[in-house]
Amino acid sequence: MSTGVWIVLVIIALIAGIVIGFFVARRAQENYLKNNPPINEQMLRTMMIQMGQKPSEKKLRQMVNSMKSNYGKNDK
Repeated sequence: MSTGVWIVLVIIALIAGIVIGFFVARRAQENYLKNNPPINEQMLRTMMIQMGQKPSEKKLRQMVNSMKSNYGKNDK
C-alpha cells in the first residue's frame, strides 16, 4: 500500500475512535448519574431548612420523586 492510503486509513480510524469514545463516555456518565443522583433526600432536607422551610416527609418525597422522574425523561 502506498503512503497516502495509510494516512487516509489512520485518519478514518482516528475519527471513528473519537466518535465511538464520545458515545461510550456519554453512556457511562448517564448511567453514573442515574445510579448516583447528585442531590439526595438529606441534601434536600438541609436546603429546605436553610431556606427557612420546615420540610415535611410528604413534600420531600414529592421533590425526590420529581427529580427521579426528570432523570428518566432525559434518558431518551
